Amino acid sequence: MILYLWQRTPGPKALKALVALAILVGLFFLLMDVVFPWVSTLMPYQDVAVS
Repeated sequence: MILYLWQRTPGPKALKALVALAILVGLFFLLMDVVFPWVSTLMPYQDVAVS
């Protein structure tokens, strides 16, 4: 997948690296905002009581 994106991105290596970094940052924020909260509701540790 990374190789596919690297080969299809036009421009010099610096621009390709910047585009790859932007994709990784976007993926990180997507995971933190959408995926992880959804998975968190499915985990069994939601009913924790400290006494």
